[in-house]
Amino acid sequence: MPDMTKTAPEAEAIEDALAPPAVKAEKARSLWGDAWADLRRNPYFVVSSVLILVLLVIAAFPGWFTSASPTTGDLVHHYLGKPELSKVGSAEWLGYDVQGRSVYARLIHGTRASIIVGISVTLLVTVIGGLIGMIAGYFGGWIDALLSGFITNVFFGIPFLLGSMVVLQSFTSRSVWVVSLALAFLGWTQIARVMRGAVLTIKQADYVHAAKALGASTSRILFRHILPNAMAPVIVVATISLGVFISAEATLSYLGLGLSSPAISWGVDISGGIAQIRTAQHIMLYPSIMLSITVLAFIMLGEAVRNALDPKMR
Repeated sequence: MPDMTKTAPEAEAIEDALAPPAVKAEKARSLWGDAWADLRRNPYFVVSSVLILVLLVIAAFPGWFTSASPTTGDLVHHYLGKPELSKVGSAEWLGYDVQGRSVYARLIHGTRASIIVGISVTLLVTVIGGLIGMIAGYFGGWIDALLSGFITNVFFGIPFLLGSMVVLQSFTSRSVWVVSLALAFLGWTQIARVMRGAVLTIKQADYVHAAKALGASTSRILFRHILPNAMAPVIVVATISLGVFISAEATLSYLGLGLSSPAISWGVDISGGIAQIRTAQHIMLYPSIMLSITVLAFIMLGEAVRNALDPKMR
């Protein structure tokens, strides 16, 4: 009778040989290689990537685009200065607000808060929702019933914006990180469901059964075999959700429940300019345009990634 026992190195070698393309480093193109080849030819991906890159540069280095202070105002400039193309890049280019502060400077510096909130919330909900969905889908049984059937459904039943308002109302000072944590506290449910559905399908694959038969640990199976192959739909949802979270932050700030002074945000400026919508439309017009462009860029990127990762869309 042949010896069926394997040493640890031999078992690991066999396990790696049975691993899916997403795990092995092969010369043959995997799903990600095909997706990248498709993305490079997609004009939506190119346009959205350029827009997002510009926004990231503005958020990281606002001093490159304006030397004016976004918080220092001079009442001499109260509502003075209409948008003039001849003054592009200067403090008075887009006019001044009610306190004599440069609208252009606040527009540039407000990019950082929106981008930080969007990215931090997306990372948090991806980690929280991904772990909950992966554990629920892999183990099943009472663990799945508790995590997915009860906890996720309870959080899913709480209106996202309304729940965030209630959470933020309990804080007297609302910084970027407080708003990010409040949005992440209620925003992980969709990614948890997407991850759970992906894991339920992937755990039936032959390479997962082979890894179990070879005695691979649960953590190795989850993070080496299942997670890399379940990330495609999660990345799509997370990319689209990033724009949604930026919009949610602006909405909360507009309602006075988001970022508070001295934070600078597009939502805060839109809220401050709504009272002068008849006499000084430029105060809220330009933050609204920047917010729309940012949300549109991330939604376009998410759609492009979805089309590239879904073979049915090709």
